[in-house]
Amino acid sequence: MNTSLILLIAVCESVGVGLVGAVVLRLLRRSPVGNSLIAVIVITVCGTNASTITVVLVTQSAEVPVVVTLLVNFVAGAVSLGIGLLLGGSVLKGSRRLADATRTFGVAERFRLPDDPPSAEFAELARELRITSDKLEVSRRRERAVEQSRRQLVAWISHDLRSPLARLRAVAESIEDGVVGDLDDYLGRIRADTEHLTAMVDDLFQLSQIQTGTLRLNLREVALDDLVSDEAAGLDVLAVGRGIRVRARTVEPVTVRVDDRSMTRVFNNLLSNAIRYSPERTTVVVDVRAVNGWAVVSVSDECGGIPPQDLGSVFDMGWRGRKVKTGAGGGFGLTIVHGLVRAHGGHVSVRNVPGGCCFDVRLPLVR
Repeated sequence: MNTSLILLIAVCESVGVGLVGAVVLRLLRRSPVGNSLIAVIVITVCGTNASTITVVLVTQSAEVPVVVTLLVNFVAGAVSLGIGLLLGGSVLKGSRRLADATRTFGVAERFRLPDDPPSAEFAELARELRITSDKLEVSRRRERAVEQSRRQLVAWISHDLRSPLARLRAVAESIEDGVVGDLDDYLGRIRADTEHLTAMVDDLFQLSQIQTGTLRLNLREVALDDLVSDEAAGLDVLAVGRGIRVRARTVEPVTVRVDDRSMTRVFNNLLSNAIRYSPERTTVVVDVRAVNGWAVVSVSDECGGIPPQDLGSVFDMGWRGRKVKTGAGGGFGLTIVHGLVRAHGGHVSVRNVPGGCCFDVRLPLVR
């Protein structure tokens, strides 16, 4: 048979195997790159052997001219080389896309997943970078929120400090000028402003202990129902003065291992807030019960509820709500509550209830 015809048949067969190989590589794009490398090896062997076997069958002889054998092997090698270059070009193109997306991630602070990655490894790496990008975005939003909260806190503290300091200055100047009519009244004003400033400093100090992890707790077993009842009774004067009733609805005997001074402050803050922000002639309800291994203390009021968009910010430093009044404090109370409860291995949450809101404090029960 004519050598040119034999060579043409071998070329056509090698090209056919190469086309099949290209399709196989395309189908393996979502598979590990090792599978594609194995496919290239198999395609190379199949292309060479298929061409040689075809030539033998066509010539009907096992002895194929050397020239034909060399040409057949050259064509099969060229096809294999083309398949390898196709795979290498695909991997190289995918790596460049991934590198470009990574550089963009550093500039735009957002990773964009490249289209059609060349292998499963590249696809997995791209997904991990996307997940990392999402986590960083959440962290940046949280950092911006904390920074905004800190700025608001500084502004509020400056305002709250300025008012009592201005009053103290005015009283001191009046005493110096000798225009004071009732000295006891002026001394009472000085004492009140001093106590207000002292409370703010105490809040800042305890908040710094919570945030820096230097808070020291003196843990002991405490009857939580008695602690809450005593605190509610201690605030009865404040409640009566505002025309508000504090009522214990469900009080079960529960024992927890806590620092009683810290827990007293937690419930003082929650009850004081409920009394302060509730309208006159309303009721603040306190529940103490055991639920699934937790001691749960709930403080409900009739403040009208918290806007849904603010529920996630209630425990942020400096948050004081939209009904805040001048002199109501620096906005540390709920942040301190959150930190103290977490320091005891518990958690605190807030939810809206009909007519108001409810704070739930959960602490581990003593086994």
